[in-house]
Amino acid sequence: MVHALTHVVYTTPRLVRVRSACVGAIELTGLTRRFGERLVLNGLSLSVPAGASLAVLGRNGAGKTTLLRVLATLLAPHAGNVSVLGEELPRRGWAVRGRLGFLGHEPLLYRELSGRENLSYHARLHGVGPQRVEQVLAAVGMARRGDDPVRSLSRGMVQRLAVARAVLHAPEILLLDEPRSNLDPAGSELIEGLIGRPAGLTRVLTSHDPEAALAEADLVLALEGGRAAYLGAPEGIDAAQIKELYR
Repeated sequence: MVHALTHVVYTTPRLVRVRSACVGAIELTGLTRRFGERLVLNGLSLSVPAGASLAVLGRNGAGKTTLLRVLATLLAPHAGNVSVLGEELPRRGWAVRGRLGFLGHEPLLYRELSGRENLSYHARLHGVGPQRVEQVLAAVGMARRGDDPVRSLSRGMVQRLAVARAVLHAPEILLLDEPRSNLDPAGSELIEGLIGRPAGLTRVLTSHDPEAALAEADLVLALEGGRAAYLGAPEGIDAAQIKELYR
């Protein structure tokens, strides 16, 4: 257990302001999710206002990816209430899927198709015009390589295309699981305006780089065994507490 973290409650001035301004982009009350008999998320409650960024920290297996998958409507909770953009999940999942941008460990791209073909397919699913495909390809620096099969591209290039896919339909919420994975500094800079703080969207992001995550977060959730070991402003958690979290 991370005893150094569990004493922190929702009393920091910044967090109070965030919660009072909340318009309910994401609301969790007692969220619980199991895999077999193992509790992966255990009674998790939080509120993320529209336009805020929630950074989710924790060691492997702490429940970070499971939380994202519940919010993305890919997993149903076993207990508790989940509301995204005012819609109850999973009952009203169909009403929010087209308003979410999900970037997970898998790029969700067909390897035998080109990047342009993949994005064109997703554009048709979302009712997006072909001009938007070209716009996002250019934005991630992949316009010249857009006709190459995905299987022939480097991991960094595939990640750029995955970012383009995630933002293609102009989502209201971004769910980002290690979004800068496999990207070099140039690639990270290219995607910043699409999925970073400058995008101005509600974001939930996981990261194994706590320092970078804290720098772009309005709210921090530290998970320990599926529970909230810390929930508050980034200023409320220090380097020693983060180190303890990852032991």
